Amino acid sequence: MQFFLLQDFAYYVLHVVDHKSRFFWSVHITHHSSEYYNISTGFRSPVFQPLYRYLYFSPLAFLGFDPWHIMAAYALFQVYGTLVHTQSVKSMGILEWILVTPSHHRVHHARNIKYLDKNMGMALIIWDRMFGTFQKEESEIPVKFGIYPRPKDDSAFEMLFYEWKKMWKDVKQPNIGWQNRLKYVFFAPGWKPDGQGKTVKDYQREYESKQNNILQ
Repeated sequence: MQFFLLQDFAYYVLHVVDHKSRFFWSVHITHHSSEYYNISTGFRSPVFQPLYRYLYFSPLAFLGFDPWHIMAAYALFQVYGTLVHTQSVKSMGILEWILVTPSHHRVHHARNIKYLDKNMGMALIIWDRMFGTFQKEESEIPVKFGIYPRPKDDSAFEMLFYEWKKMWKDVKQPNIGWQNRLKYVFFAPGWKPDGQGKTVKDYQREYESKQNNILQ
């Protein structure tokens, strides 16, 4: 049980970083680029992620767990993580409180402002509930899949380098200093040095403010 929990938590941390840092989001974005949501979406894996994801699981080896067991567990979790990419299963009842379900993961793949950067777990939803990244699927907010703004075309090349090209355009701006160039790379997507950029948190604060005003 301890190994299972540590393995799943390591993935949760990896996934949060993939969304919160633009460099890693540039890798991960390919998995979110589809406007369709089915099992095939689960196979739309980030091509460059294997170059660094082992760093998140290496602490388990230092704790004494067999590396082969770590890799086998990761593979099994990936199978489960692929299967939740479906719109056929609406609810899994009481398991919605424990496991990452298709409903939870539909929210994760949504481009609706309220749903952005939510439900980061692979197998267990408990980490999201503990650390404030949980969001249930709401019937009054139908999920819209894909990314915004939409890429110019659906070619593999465009999907693979979509965010990298945007990031490079920001980084090569003149007279912004090396610190701001690094921040463009590693800070949250949407960050700008002049404060005019909007990150997911900014969009969600605005959204919540508008909703509160409507209720009032």
